[in-house]
Amino acid sequence: MPMDDLADGIPLVDHHCHGIFPADLDDERLADSLSEAFAPAPPGTDHWDKPVALSVRRWCAPILDLPPLCPPAEYAARRRELGAGEVNRRFLAASGIDTYLVDSGNRPEELCSVSELGTIAGRPAREIVRMESVAERVAGAGVSAAGYAQAFEAALRAALTDDVVGLKSILAYRATLAIDYGKPGDAEVEAAAGRWLAEIESSGKVRVTDAVLERHLIWTGADIARERGFPIQFHIGIGDPDIELHRVDPSHLTPWIKAVEPWGFPITLLHCYPFHREAGLMSENFPQVYFDVGFALNWVGPSYQRIMDEALELAPFTKQLYSSDAFGLAELYYMGARRFRTSLARALGHWVEDDECTAAEAERIAGLIGAGNTRRIYGV
Repeated sequence: MPMDDLADGIPLVDHHCHGIFPADLDDERLADSLSEAFAPAPPGTDHWDKPVALSVRRWCAPILDLPPLCPPAEYAARRRELGAGEVNRRFLAASGIDTYLVDSGNRPEELCSVSELGTIAGRPAREIVRMESVAERVAGAGVSAAGYAQAFEAALRAALTDDVVGLKSILAYRATLAIDYGKPGDAEVEAAAGRWLAEIESSGKVRVTDAVLERHLIWTGADIARERGFPIQFHIGIGDPDIELHRVDPSHLTPWIKAVEPWGFPITLLHCYPFHREAGLMSENFPQVYFDVGFALNWVGPSYQRIMDEALELAPFTKQLYSSDAFGLAELYYMGARRFRTSLARALGHWVEDDECTAAEAERIAGLIGAGNTRRIYGV
């Protein structure tokens, strides 16, 4: 089978993504959306001068009827000329993604909802509940330290509508993965909740970062995952400046993974770069661990093939997943799908050329990684 035919035929279920901006973007907002930083680019530079932005100009411009690698100002102007609705529709349609599993907890006030994303795409969209967002709603609404644990569990369970297919933790951002994973006792949780509520009262900022509360959160999530068969997603590796990179290696999760292994629910490691090789080994070693290379394929720009080749080195084909981690810009859905299909087909095509597998095997493997594994573990 020619590589292009294999790439075009890979079905995709995006098991981790976010909503998109429903309104038009000015030049500054568009450029900022191409950065993981919280700050403007250094004086005399801009966020268009990076690998992901180069790829957007090369591959997304034609979707907007522009020449490849057109200037950023021309790209931004054309985006506004078409309008956000048309831009979003074009890119989601061009992505060819079949189903979207959407983390609804990241800056929801700026993005379209889960159902709205499905409407724009004309495809099914299901929800992944971000547990930290639930904890912060509980704390922000007013609760006692003694009542926090029970209120959090009740709110988390109440969030599990029929459209929910999994849970997510951003422990990596909040307490890092380099923590003690023992299940905290009631008194320990109450004391930690008291400290957090006092901080909220003094600062007005509702953001859970305490390691005890994070441990309570993931153990509560594990109880629910065991009951429902839900996967729990963990952010790993690459991220914005809140990340302490040396403390978000997935191997730090090993004690917790071993502790919950008898419960049998899937654990999915998101993004993983530059720890995608470590994540691949963990997916080999632990029956319930899965991983993806997520938005790394977008963010590394033209270097994307190396990331896919390394992700395929060791991991079982039944343990790898597809995600775009697209946030805000509909371009990132399209680019994520394009990079994934191209790199996976190219890698498998080389295996066929080298007589390491047959074309039929390559097609089967691509189907597992692109959609089959996600459909199996999320039940979609």
